[in-house]
Amino acid sequence: MLRTYFLLFVMIFVWGFSFIVVDIAMDFVTPLSIALYRLIIASISMIIIDLYLRKKSNKTVTLNVYKDTNKGSIRNYWLYIVLASLAGVSLYLFIIYSAISLIGPSLPVLADCLINPILITILSLVIFKEKLSKNRVIGFIIASFGAYLLITGGNIGVLQPNSPNFLGYVLALLAPLVWSFYTIAIKKVKQFDSSRTEFQNLKNISIFGTIEFFILIIITGEMNIFLNNFLNLIVFLCASYLGLGAFIIGYYIWNYSLKKLRSSGVASFLYLQPFITLILSIIFQRSDVIGLWNIIGGLIVMVALVIINYKKQELTTQYSSKAKPSRERDAASIGRMEN
Repeated sequence: MLRTYFLLFVMIFVWGFSFIVVDIAMDFVTPLSIALYRLIIASISMIIIDLYLRKKSNKTVTLNVYKDTNKGSIRNYWLYIVLASLAGVSLYLFIIYSAISLIGPSLPVLADCLINPILITILSLVIFKEKLSKNRVIGFIIASFGAYLLITGGNIGVLQPNSPNFLGYVLALLAPLVWSFYTIAIKKVKQFDSSRTEFQNLKNISIFGTIEFFILIIITGEMNIFLNNFLNLIVFLCASYLGLGAFIIGYYIWNYSLKKLRSSGVASFLYLQPFITLILSIIFQRSDVIGLWNIIGGLIVMVALVIINYKKQELTTQYSSKAKPSRERDAASIGRMEN
């Protein structure tokens, strides 16, 4: 369990810095172009890694994937893979990158992390019948207030329709909606085909996402922009970080964590991301200087994160303190993970 929490913190840092990297890359290319660069690097890298793993294990794709899987499950698996790629890759990257190009990196990530855990929790309650403890409810309320201070600095006027760059605000608010659908879709993927690894699911999603972005680039007439900057060193370095770090490592940890923890528990870690992005944006001078209320909001978010996960830690301590045989303790731990 501690390993999962550590990996989540790594994921949040990688994703927090990725918004700064995107902002730097868009000094040279459009949002669609940097997203496609990122996906090409991610897809090629995962195909190479997958070929290496298959060669090392001496297993064919057919034996590894389709064992004990009926045709109906396979069809549903690919359906949700496509839905996941549309929601979590194509739509999400296009919306969030466009928002960054209009209003900078800080506000999109703040809006994303403010609404995302709430939407994921609501969808999980409806679709997966997950339960919310009293601690989680209180924690989400406190976190939402802290995230509000982070995103606005106490000034609600920045989210009003007559505010400058209102389109950027709208896009920033749409991003968590499509990401929440990705989270639900990826959990459905596991239900229809549990024989595939998290890496194989992620590889398939990235390949479909790359195809979707190629079509989108052609439709919007931005192919020349994409090709003219193909050998730009700064764009390549930014795309490599986004493809290898934010996509492969970040998405893998996200999918892995959803298998180990409740959706609402994993989503709660997103509240840390805006605080990290704000600090990094100051270091790299990509946004306005952070104010006192932004700092207070970040501290409130971190306190709320502890509250949201308090009950799980309490249960772990309770079980470990009982003098049970090792097999019985292991069974209890597995039961908590499955619940």
